[in-house]
Amino acid sequence: MRSSILASLLSVVTAVYGYGNPMDCTGICNNAHDPALIRRDDGTYYRFSTGGKIAIHSASSITGPWVYKGAAIPNGSKINLKGNTDLWAPDVTKIGDTYYLYYTVSSFGVQNSAIGVATSTNLDTWTDHGSTGITSAAGKNYNAIDGALYWDGSKFVMTFGSFWNDLFSVNMADPPLKATSSAVNVAFKPDGEHAQEGPFIAKNGNYHYLFYSAGKCCGFDTDKPAKGAEYKIQVCRSTSATSGFVDKAGKKCMEGGGTTVLESHGWVYGPGGQGVLYDPKLGPVLYYHYVDTRIGYGDGQKKFGINKIDFSSGWPVV
Repeated sequence: MRSSILASLLSVVTAVYGYGNPMDCTGICNNAHDPALIRRDDGTYYRFSTGGKIAIHSASSITGPWVYKGAAIPNGSKINLKGNTDLWAPDVTKIGDTYYLYYTVSSFGVQNSAIGVATSTNLDTWTDHGSTGITSAAGKNYNAIDGALYWDGSKFVMTFGSFWNDLFSVNMADPPLKATSSAVNVAFKPDGEHAQEGPFIAKNGNYHYLFYSAGKCCGFDTDKPAKGAEYKIQVCRSTSATSGFVDKAGKKCMEGGGTTVLESHGWVYGPGGQGVLYDPKLGPVLYYHYVDTRIGYGDGQKKFGINKIDFSSGWPVV
């Protein structure tokens, strides 16, 4: 669930720069579920994640070590839904002098959901504004979770969604506190459980790259999915940020298309919850969570990973 890019699969991931280390810190620090990453102007990196009312960590290096700084929304969200003290899937973006933090209020497996927003001038203390107006309930063809803001060159666009009819986008106001359009479907997997979520758009060259997580995200320690059915990161691209996404083979993302960028390999299992950051030293990097099979498969054991991205072929390769 972030800020801008990806595509083609390598059988072995190269240039892994920073996996979470269980010795970095304790408690909530050890869980990097659904990370959002941003670099402050002074060079400090901030990482936000699901749990702990959106846990904040900072580091002087993108590889850590990460220091836990507290909860972004310590009193819980203003949104009057079940789950408003258990916030999910942050996304953070700087616009002008203001940082915008988007988060999800929901309960697992239901559509009583909303995407909220908070603002800050320093990344440490946040003002909650409640709902963006992106909401869902039983009967909708989408679930209002996993929002990520994107500037397409002329307007703010937010992608969001999970399962049901999968991934959607809406236009946002300027400043981007509220949605200004109805939801448009941008990706759909017609078979199986429609398991796509966590969309994130990034720009490279003339294309908008739609990254998302496909497969089962959670509960690996109690119900491990069939091989290949666990989380993986996929991508489609388009010259429009709101329609026309296709994969590397030309298959439409609305018809089940999707090119795998990163999947389980070695001791890295179920990578997902991804975003892209353009780093001044490393260039574009893909960041995400995963579980380290040498440590454990629990939802509270998600580690933080980053890889450099190569766009030279027109498709992101890590």
